[in-house]
This record gives sequence, C-alpha cells and structure tokens, in this order.
Amino acid sequence: MATSVKQLIEAASAVVPKITPAQAREMIATGNTLVVDVRDAPELETSGMITGALHHSRGMLEFRADPASPFYDKNFSKDKIIIVYCASGGRAALAGKALKDMGYDQVYNVGAFKDWADNGGVIEKPIDMGMS
Repeated sequence: MATSVKQLIEAASAVVPKITPAQAREMIATGNTLVVDVRDAPELETSGMITGALHHSRGMLEFRADPASPFYDKNFSKDKIIIVYCASGGRAALAGKALKDMGYDQVYNVGAFKDWADNGGVIEKPIDMGMS
C-alpha cells in the first residue's frame, strides 16, 4: 500500500519535536543553534526569513548536511541544536526527520514562518534572489 504525504508528515512529526516560537528563541539564545529555512527560494523572496537563519531548500538539505557530500555546508554540526521551518511545518517535519536519520540528534520543528513572524520573531526583509 502506498504512503500518502499526510502519513509521511505524521511519521516525521512523531520523531521531530514541535516547538513554539518562544521555545525556539530560547534555544537560539544559547548560541549553539542552527536555524534552517527549507522553503524554496521564491518563498524567501516574497516573505523574508528568520534573522540569522540559513537557507537550504528541502530538496538540497541532505546534501548540505552530509559531511561526505561535495555540497556539505560546514554550518551543520551534530553537536548543534537544529531548528527547521517552512511555510506550514510539513516540509520542516520531513526535513527534521531526514536530519535525525542522518545522525543529528537535537532537531526541532518550529513550523510555519508566519507563526514565527506573528509571534514577535525577528525576520529579515524579503531579498531579491534573482528568481523573477
């Protein structure tokens, strides 16, 4: 039997703790936290992103997080707290599960960018990423 996207997200959400924007701000304050925006570039161009976040679209995340990959981003470290987010929380849950599967233990889903922004989270203004 085929698995639906809803089932995939539910399974991912079962292993990646969902946190509130307030909890995320507390984690970020510790200084050993990486915030990762897994939305696609046009979404960032429209809405901006969490200040200090790193952008790696969902499709490239595993390549950026794997030290053996030629696309590895050295910002990823298994001793850091990693907070992922997207537009609604679904891609963030899937991304978080992928990171956990790769050996990142401290992974959390803060969910939707809009929730962060609506709850006083600091954001960077939209940027032109040349995608128009």
